[in-house]
Amino acid sequence: MNQTVRRVRAMAVALALAVALSAQTPAGDAAKGKDLYLKYSCYACHGFSGQNGSGARLVPMKMASAAFVAYVRSPRTRQMPSFSAKVLSDQQLTDIHAYIKTLPESKPAKDIPALDQFKEK
Repeated sequence: MNQTVRRVRAMAVALALAVALSAQTPAGDAAKGKDLYLKYSCYACHGFSGQNGSGARLVPMKMASAAFVAYVRSPRTRQMPSFSAKVLSDQQLTDIHAYIKTLPESKPAKDIPALDQFKEK
């Protein structure tokens, strides 16, 4: 089976799982999510702000909770490890998602006064 077919199948499974989970997963707890984000070292790749590490930017979080859970279970890249339900439950991932949703977006450079000194004149 070629790589493209495997990717399409993985995405279809992830989507089906996301749809199924969306009806079953209660709302997340951002405080618990923060603890889990730190405990499982998500910050090591995504940064403490969710947007300044070597991994993908998480902020702004555009995925729905169920899609986030499905993605973490079966990421599209080898850079992101998969986390089975034995490692993190759906509720724990929903809590992490809730925490990520609380992280503020970065300000545009034009809105940071300290950067004015570097502007070309």
